[in-house]
Amino acid sequence: MTHHRYATVNGRTLFYREAGPAAAPVIVLLHGFPTSSFMFRELIPQLARDYRVIAPDHLGFGYSDAPSVEEFDYTFDALADLTAGLLKQIGVSRYAIYVQDYGAPVGWRLALRDPAAITAIITQNGNGYEAGFVQEFWRPVWDFHRDHTPETEAAVREALTLDSVKWQYVHGEPDETLVSPDTWHHDLALLSRPGNDKIQVKLFADYATNPPLYPKLHEFLRTSRVPVLAVWGRDDGIFGPDGARAFADDQPEAEIHLLDGGHFVLETHVAEIAELISTFLAKRDISSSE
Repeated sequence: MTHHRYATVNGRTLFYREAGPAAAPVIVLLHGFPTSSFMFRELIPQLARDYRVIAPDHLGFGYSDAPSVEEFDYTFDALADLTAGLLKQIGVSRYAIYVQDYGAPVGWRLALRDPAAITAIITQNGNGYEAGFVQEFWRPVWDFHRDHTPETEAAVREALTLDSVKWQYVHGEPDETLVSPDTWHHDLALLSRPGNDKIQVKLFADYATNPPLYPKLHEFLRTSRVPVLAVWGRDDGIFGPDGARAFADDQPEAEIHLLDGGHFVLETHVAEIAELISTFLAKRDISSSE
C-alpha cells in the first residue's frame, strides 16, 4: 500500500508518497518538470515489494506548498535543502536516488553535499552532462539566461501551455495512445494555480546553475564508484541518449539502457524499468545501515 503523507520542513509543507517495509533499503524518487510524485504512481508499488520508497513533491509542485516568489526564493539549492530536511525528519540517512529531469539537479546536490549517503543512482532522462542537452529544445532557455527580456521570458513560458506539457509526454513515444491524457491534464492543473507561473519562470532562470555542477558530479562518480543505472527514453526531445551514454565516461561500470520512448518513458515502460531497477540493485549492496 502507498501512504500519502505530509511533513513540515523549514516551515513549508511537503507532500510525499511512501511505501514498502520500514526497515528495507531506501529508494528516493525525485520527479521532474512539469510533474510531481504522480509520475511514480505505478512504479512505487513494484519497487515497494523489496524497498522502502519515498517520493516527495518539490516545493511549488504537486501537493506540496507553493508559496509565491515574493515569499520564497525558488532555486535548485533550496529544493535540495528541503528534500534533505524531509529525509532527515523521516529518518533516512542512506538511500539510492532515482532522478528524472529536475530531479537530477536536486539529486546531484544531495550527492555532492553528502556523498556517503548515496548507495546507488538510477537516472531516467535525468541529465548530468553537456552531451545530454537537445539544443533545439534548450535554445530558448539559454537565451533567457543570457538576457532576461519580455521576449525571452515569453519563449520559456511556452513550456507552461497545454500543448507543451502534452508534447513532453508524447514526443518520442511510438504509440502515443498508450499515454493517458490524465498525465498532462493533471500536471497542467497544478501548474495553472495562481502564481505558479512565476515559480516556474524562476526555476527556468536558476537552471543556469546546474551545468557548472557537472564537473563535481563527474568527479564524485569517478572517486566513489557509486553504482549507476541509466535507463533512458532514446527519443527524448529534451535530454538525448548521449546524456545516458556519458555516465559511462566517469563510471565505467554504469549500466546503460535505451528504451523505445521519450522523456516520460516510465508511462509506457514501467514494468520493464522496475525489472531493470530490481535486477540492478539486487546485484549490489544498498543496505540502509550505517
